[in-house]
Amino acid sequence: MGIEKKFIEDAITRYKVSNYLEKELDKAGFSSVEIQRTPVVTRIAVEVTNPGRVIGRKGKTIQDLTNNIHNIFKIDNPQLSVIEVRNESLHPRLMAKKACRYIETGKKVRAILHFLLKEIMDAGALGAEIVASGKIAAKGGRSKRLRLFAGYIPKAGEPARLVTEGHVTAYPKSGAIGVLVRIVQPGTVFPDKKPGEKVALPKTISAAEDVNRAPRETVEKEQPKMAQAPRQYRRR
Repeated sequence: MGIEKKFIEDAITRYKVSNYLEKELDKAGFSSVEIQRTPVVTRIAVEVTNPGRVIGRKGKTIQDLTNNIHNIFKIDNPQLSVIEVRNESLHPRLMAKKACRYIETGKKVRAILHFLLKEIMDAGALGAEIVASGKIAAKGGRSKRLRLFAGYIPKAGEPARLVTEGHVTAYPKSGAIGVLVRIVQPGTVFPDKKPGEKVALPKTISAAEDVNRAPRETVEKEQPKMAQAPRQYRRR
């Protein structure tokens, strides 16, 4: 039981460290973290969109994070490294965070999912899925679940481990809405799929409009004025 207990404790520690870094580096565009234990050091690689914000002036911020991880989680000799995100469209958490920002500004959920799914597939993903669940309807309405997908997304077995995913919750006025994003990265090889197959997008997704674009102004047509009826006089 000693070895089994050690594996469980390591998994719990990795989960807590991941949650801690996700909260601390949210403003730096946190995407993912990879923790690798070795007999000498514990390597922690963090992917963010703004590495300068993580490193800080003269490396003070990254040093404080390393000390906090050592003191709070009792990890011996942690080494924190920062990796810059090159393509945000292929990172599930960043896309889920982007969807939550649009939702909180009051944009339509279905239009947001169509636009982001098109953006992910245009970036070269082999498959993508976006699920929004919660108070999608107006305030006081029932919770709903909206799911959009394109390409190939394995859901069971060993191939499902090759799918990256991220979950973020939005908090608009109507209520909480959870956004789950799954992405199959370019170049992923599956045993039941031929490499290099072109992914055909449905028409509803390929024709999705940019949600950043301002809505079209509707010009009200002036209705022709009705001819006034002649004034009727009372008979004497």
